Amino acid sequence: MGGGVRRIVLDESVLFGCEDPNGKDSLLPAAEYLLRKLRHSTIPTEISYRHDLSAQKASLLQGVAVQYSFDCFVLDESSTIDALNEIQLAWGDIGGSILYLVSDNNDDLLLKLRTHGWLLVILRSTGQESKDDVDGGPASEDSSMFYINKLEELPLTICRLNKKDISNDVVTVGYIMKPSREEDFSKRGAFPMYPSQNGLIFMPLTFALPISSQLQEVDVVLHKATDEIMSIKLNSSSELSNRITYTRGMLELGMYMEHHPDFCLIDPFNNIDPVVDRLKIQQILLGLEDINRPGCCRIRGPYFLKVDNFNELNLIQRLSEAKLSLPSIVKPQVACGVADAHSMAIVFRVEDYKDLSVPLPAVIQEYVDHSSTLFKFYVLGEKVFYAVKKSTPNAGTLKKLCEKNELKPLIFDSLKSLPTGKENQNVNDQSIDIKLVTDAASWLRRVLDLTIFGFDVVIQEGSGDHVIVDVNYLPSFKEVPDNMAIPAFWDAIKEKFESRKKKQAINSDQQFVDH
Repeated sequence: MGGGVRRIVLDESVLFGCEDPNGKDSLLPAAEYLLRKLRHSTIPTEISYRHDLSAQKASLLQGVAVQYSFDCFVLDESSTIDALNEIQLAWGDIGGSILYLVSDNNDDLLLKLRTHGWLLVILRSTGQESKDDVDGGPASEDSSMFYINKLEELPLTICRLNKKDISNDVVTVGYIMKPSREEDFSKRGAFPMYPSQNGLIFMPLTFALPISSQLQEVDVVLHKATDEIMSIKLNSSSELSNRITYTRGMLELGMYMEHHPDFCLIDPFNNIDPVVDRLKIQQILLGLEDINRPGCCRIRGPYFLKVDNFNELNLIQRLSEAKLSLPSIVKPQVACGVADAHSMAIVFRVEDYKDLSVPLPAVIQEYVDHSSTLFKFYVLGEKVFYAVKKSTPNAGTLKKLCEKNELKPLIFDSLKSLPTGKENQNVNDQSIDIKLVTDAASWLRRVLDLTIFGFDVVIQEGSGDHVIVDVNYLPSFKEVPDNMAIPAFWDAIKEKFESRKKKQAINSDQQFVDH
């Protein structure tokens, strides 16, 4: 692919705000947002500044450039045509356009840049907004000059220009997730603003702009809705989707989807509900029995029991009926999206269930002896990857470790470290039945109707049962090498979009026939 925006130059005038009370210049919050988005956009980015910039601001600018791995150079009205030629010569043949973002309309400089074929984007100052020239709109029909009202609009403008200049077949993917998760994906090159090898452009969605106007620019939305959960109530008999409260921005996204049911969302909120509810996912895993075959390894979920009160009188009887023995692991029913979703405990004595500090309602789950080996599986569309990791010790070892604490419940946060055992020294990939687990992955993909998800498998000592102990949506799959994971990630999104379009075309043809 050729054309499109292949290099970005940010004038320092768009980055700095007014001096703070201490008399120091500082980056605008929106500038920090923009720099984070551009850092891993796969489009090289530079920062330009005036030759007479103050020493203090120049020092701050250099620090910003180092932090975000950008280069700096002098560019202002005093720059000669020869200087511009030298700059472009140093960059070589970039195979597309240079986009220059500036906050003041310096006619002399901009005329020189337009002569060199640069695309110009002017950030309007407060009070200059025009209803005719917003959201990256051109100054005139044949112009190479564009206007934006907020820095957050620049990624949208870049993606729009790239799709227009390269091909309408390019698929624009709007994405939204918490900053730390986005950073994990972005630094691996997962979110390019220039088309990927299979024709995807990724555009960050932001709640700083109206969601509806941004969605008009994208073909697909990829989201981690669980990052935007405010609260979950489980004391209702209603469907889980009616008990989840999302942020205002995510609610706006949901409302847009309700009014545009043909829009491609990866994945619909209702499809994600089961992975938010540990009880629901345990009940779904019971269906794995359908893919087991006589004489082969068995795959299943762990034995489990839901409890609303750790002090109930018949708890021991209920544990026995659920085939649960000690030790057992106790987890909140809510699997993610709230602060205490990962607050868990391993219980060694039945009397210690009483007044246990794990949030209720909770799910008591079988603790499987698994040679301290965990197999993490990642499903990216039709492709399945896995990695082997160390895990918690077998029950006997774990019990010995906790004897010094009088076998009191081991309270822990599952997002943080737990003791790992040494039993897996002689365990290797040969111990797992890959075909069995791959079949289970296909079954889960079909039942959950999810595009990208992960699940953890342990192999029970003695029985050889493959036990799925956790399922999660849109994992980072960081254990899979980037050169394998990222193309598979892109393919999963593209295949979902094309499959959705194909189904819509079939439905449209059928409606035509019916009429």
